[in-house]
Amino acid sequence: MAKSNKRDQQSRDARERLRLEREASARKAKLRGRLMVGGALVAVLAIAVGVGIYASKSSGSGSGASPESSGKPFVQPANTSGKDGVVVPYGKADAKDVVSIWLDPRCPVCTGVETGLGKTFKEQADAGTYRVDYHFATFLDGSLGGKGSKRALNALGAAVNESPERFMEYLQVLYKNHPAKESDDKFGSTATLLELADQVPGLRTPSFNKAVKELTYMPWVDKVSKAFYESGKKGTPEIEINGKKVNVFSGQGIETITPDQFKRLVTDTVK
Repeated sequence: MAKSNKRDQQSRDARERLRLEREASARKAKLRGRLMVGGALVAVLAIAVGVGIYASKSSGSGSGASPESSGKPFVQPANTSGKDGVVVPYGKADAKDVVSIWLDPRCPVCTGVETGLGKTFKEQADAGTYRVDYHFATFLDGSLGGKGSKRALNALGAAVNESPERFMEYLQVLYKNHPAKESDDKFGSTATLLELADQVPGLRTPSFNKAVKELTYMPWVDKVSKAFYESGKKGTPEIEINGKKVNVFSGQGIETITPDQFKRLVTDTVK
């Protein structure tokens, strides 16, 4: 009898262990499902609003004067427009239509915009279809720490001072060589920025090299950064056609719509 009771107890114990294991497995599966859904929602939001979450977290950090601009005179790069030259235009000044683009040099989602549509922006502006107005933010330096956003923008200021064409080429080079994570402060190195400039024929002039090394345009960078905050924009990237915000993403990660689709988007928007 005692042996029978012992076997019964062992059987009940085994069933209980099996029940607990099944419940634990079910809870894990449910949790995995929630995490997958949550991750998908975060991805969708990241594409919908760029990296605006960083702008909100920064609470204005990155908009103030950079320590690296202290004591330097304000120098506005040539070929810029607006008060203090905070806009970098490309194309005919009197163009009827304008595509406005807001980017942060460290923004990974912005990489999709420039690698997917950057050449189209230039080609269409060259053809006189529209002018492109570039606006820049540097809030990722404030949010994540580092100097990459502002130093890259200083280098872009040095590039546009050489010519709008070299600015456009250098912007493409920077995004083609963008770090995989925005936390990587790759562009915080002036040596890296100069090395990448070698990929743009004719850009490495003595004046360009000096401006990148000595951070000549950092006071200008501060004014560009401040203009972003005063614009009320919540994050980057953001694209507008004649002041109307448009979505240029395909829905597949940071991949944009095709150049032909963007051309149709412009045509439909300016009607």
